[in-house]
Amino acid sequence: MQEPPETGGPRPGSDGTPSRVRLLQGLAAAITEKGYAATTIADIVRHARVSKRTFYEHFEDKDACFLASYLAASEETLRAIDTAAAAPGLAWKERLHAATRAYLDALEARPEVTRTYLLEIHAAGPRALQLRREVHQRFADQLRGLVRMAREENPELRALSPAMATALVGGINELVLVAAEKGRAGQLRELADTAVELVRAVLVAPEA
Repeated sequence: MQEPPETGGPRPGSDGTPSRVRLLQGLAAAITEKGYAATTIADIVRHARVSKRTFYEHFEDKDACFLASYLAASEETLRAIDTAAAAPGLAWKERLHAATRAYLDALEARPEVTRTYLLEIHAAGPRALQLRREVHQRFADQLRGLVRMAREENPELRALSPAMATALVGGINELVLVAAEKGRAGQLRELADTAVELVRAVLVAPEA
């Protein structure tokens, strides 16, 4: 996978120092309080309880902080999916449902922040769009890995091509996006059955 574009410092989310973590948490708190557009660096450092000087030691601007927050949240979600899918004794359908629920649970945990990631990432410019494409590719790769595991025990399932995995991730993301636009970012678990049905339909469909 390509490295994300430069943001004036290390790879977004790669520095786990306490002050950087507090800044990412401060951004999330500020977004929850007043939305991303109205959030200022002063709001971020107030919630993080650090100085503006500390902010600029880590990020060049608010958008760079946002990108780092987006990547850190995505990596946390990927880990949650891996953990859920690795639970022993699950049939492939149960494993798929567990992974899907883990994804939606992670997004639903902070609805205002999730809504911002989905609806306002365009405002952060081309760097944000490139990073989003890379993150979606990681989710698609993860989905292909889950399907490979399922096919080891159920070889009748269809293999998932890179293009189809990308299409499935895009479809599920669109479901989440529509829910967020309708103010339902706090009820994303309701999408689990539809998302699982979509993936299952592809896996059990006859070869063209």
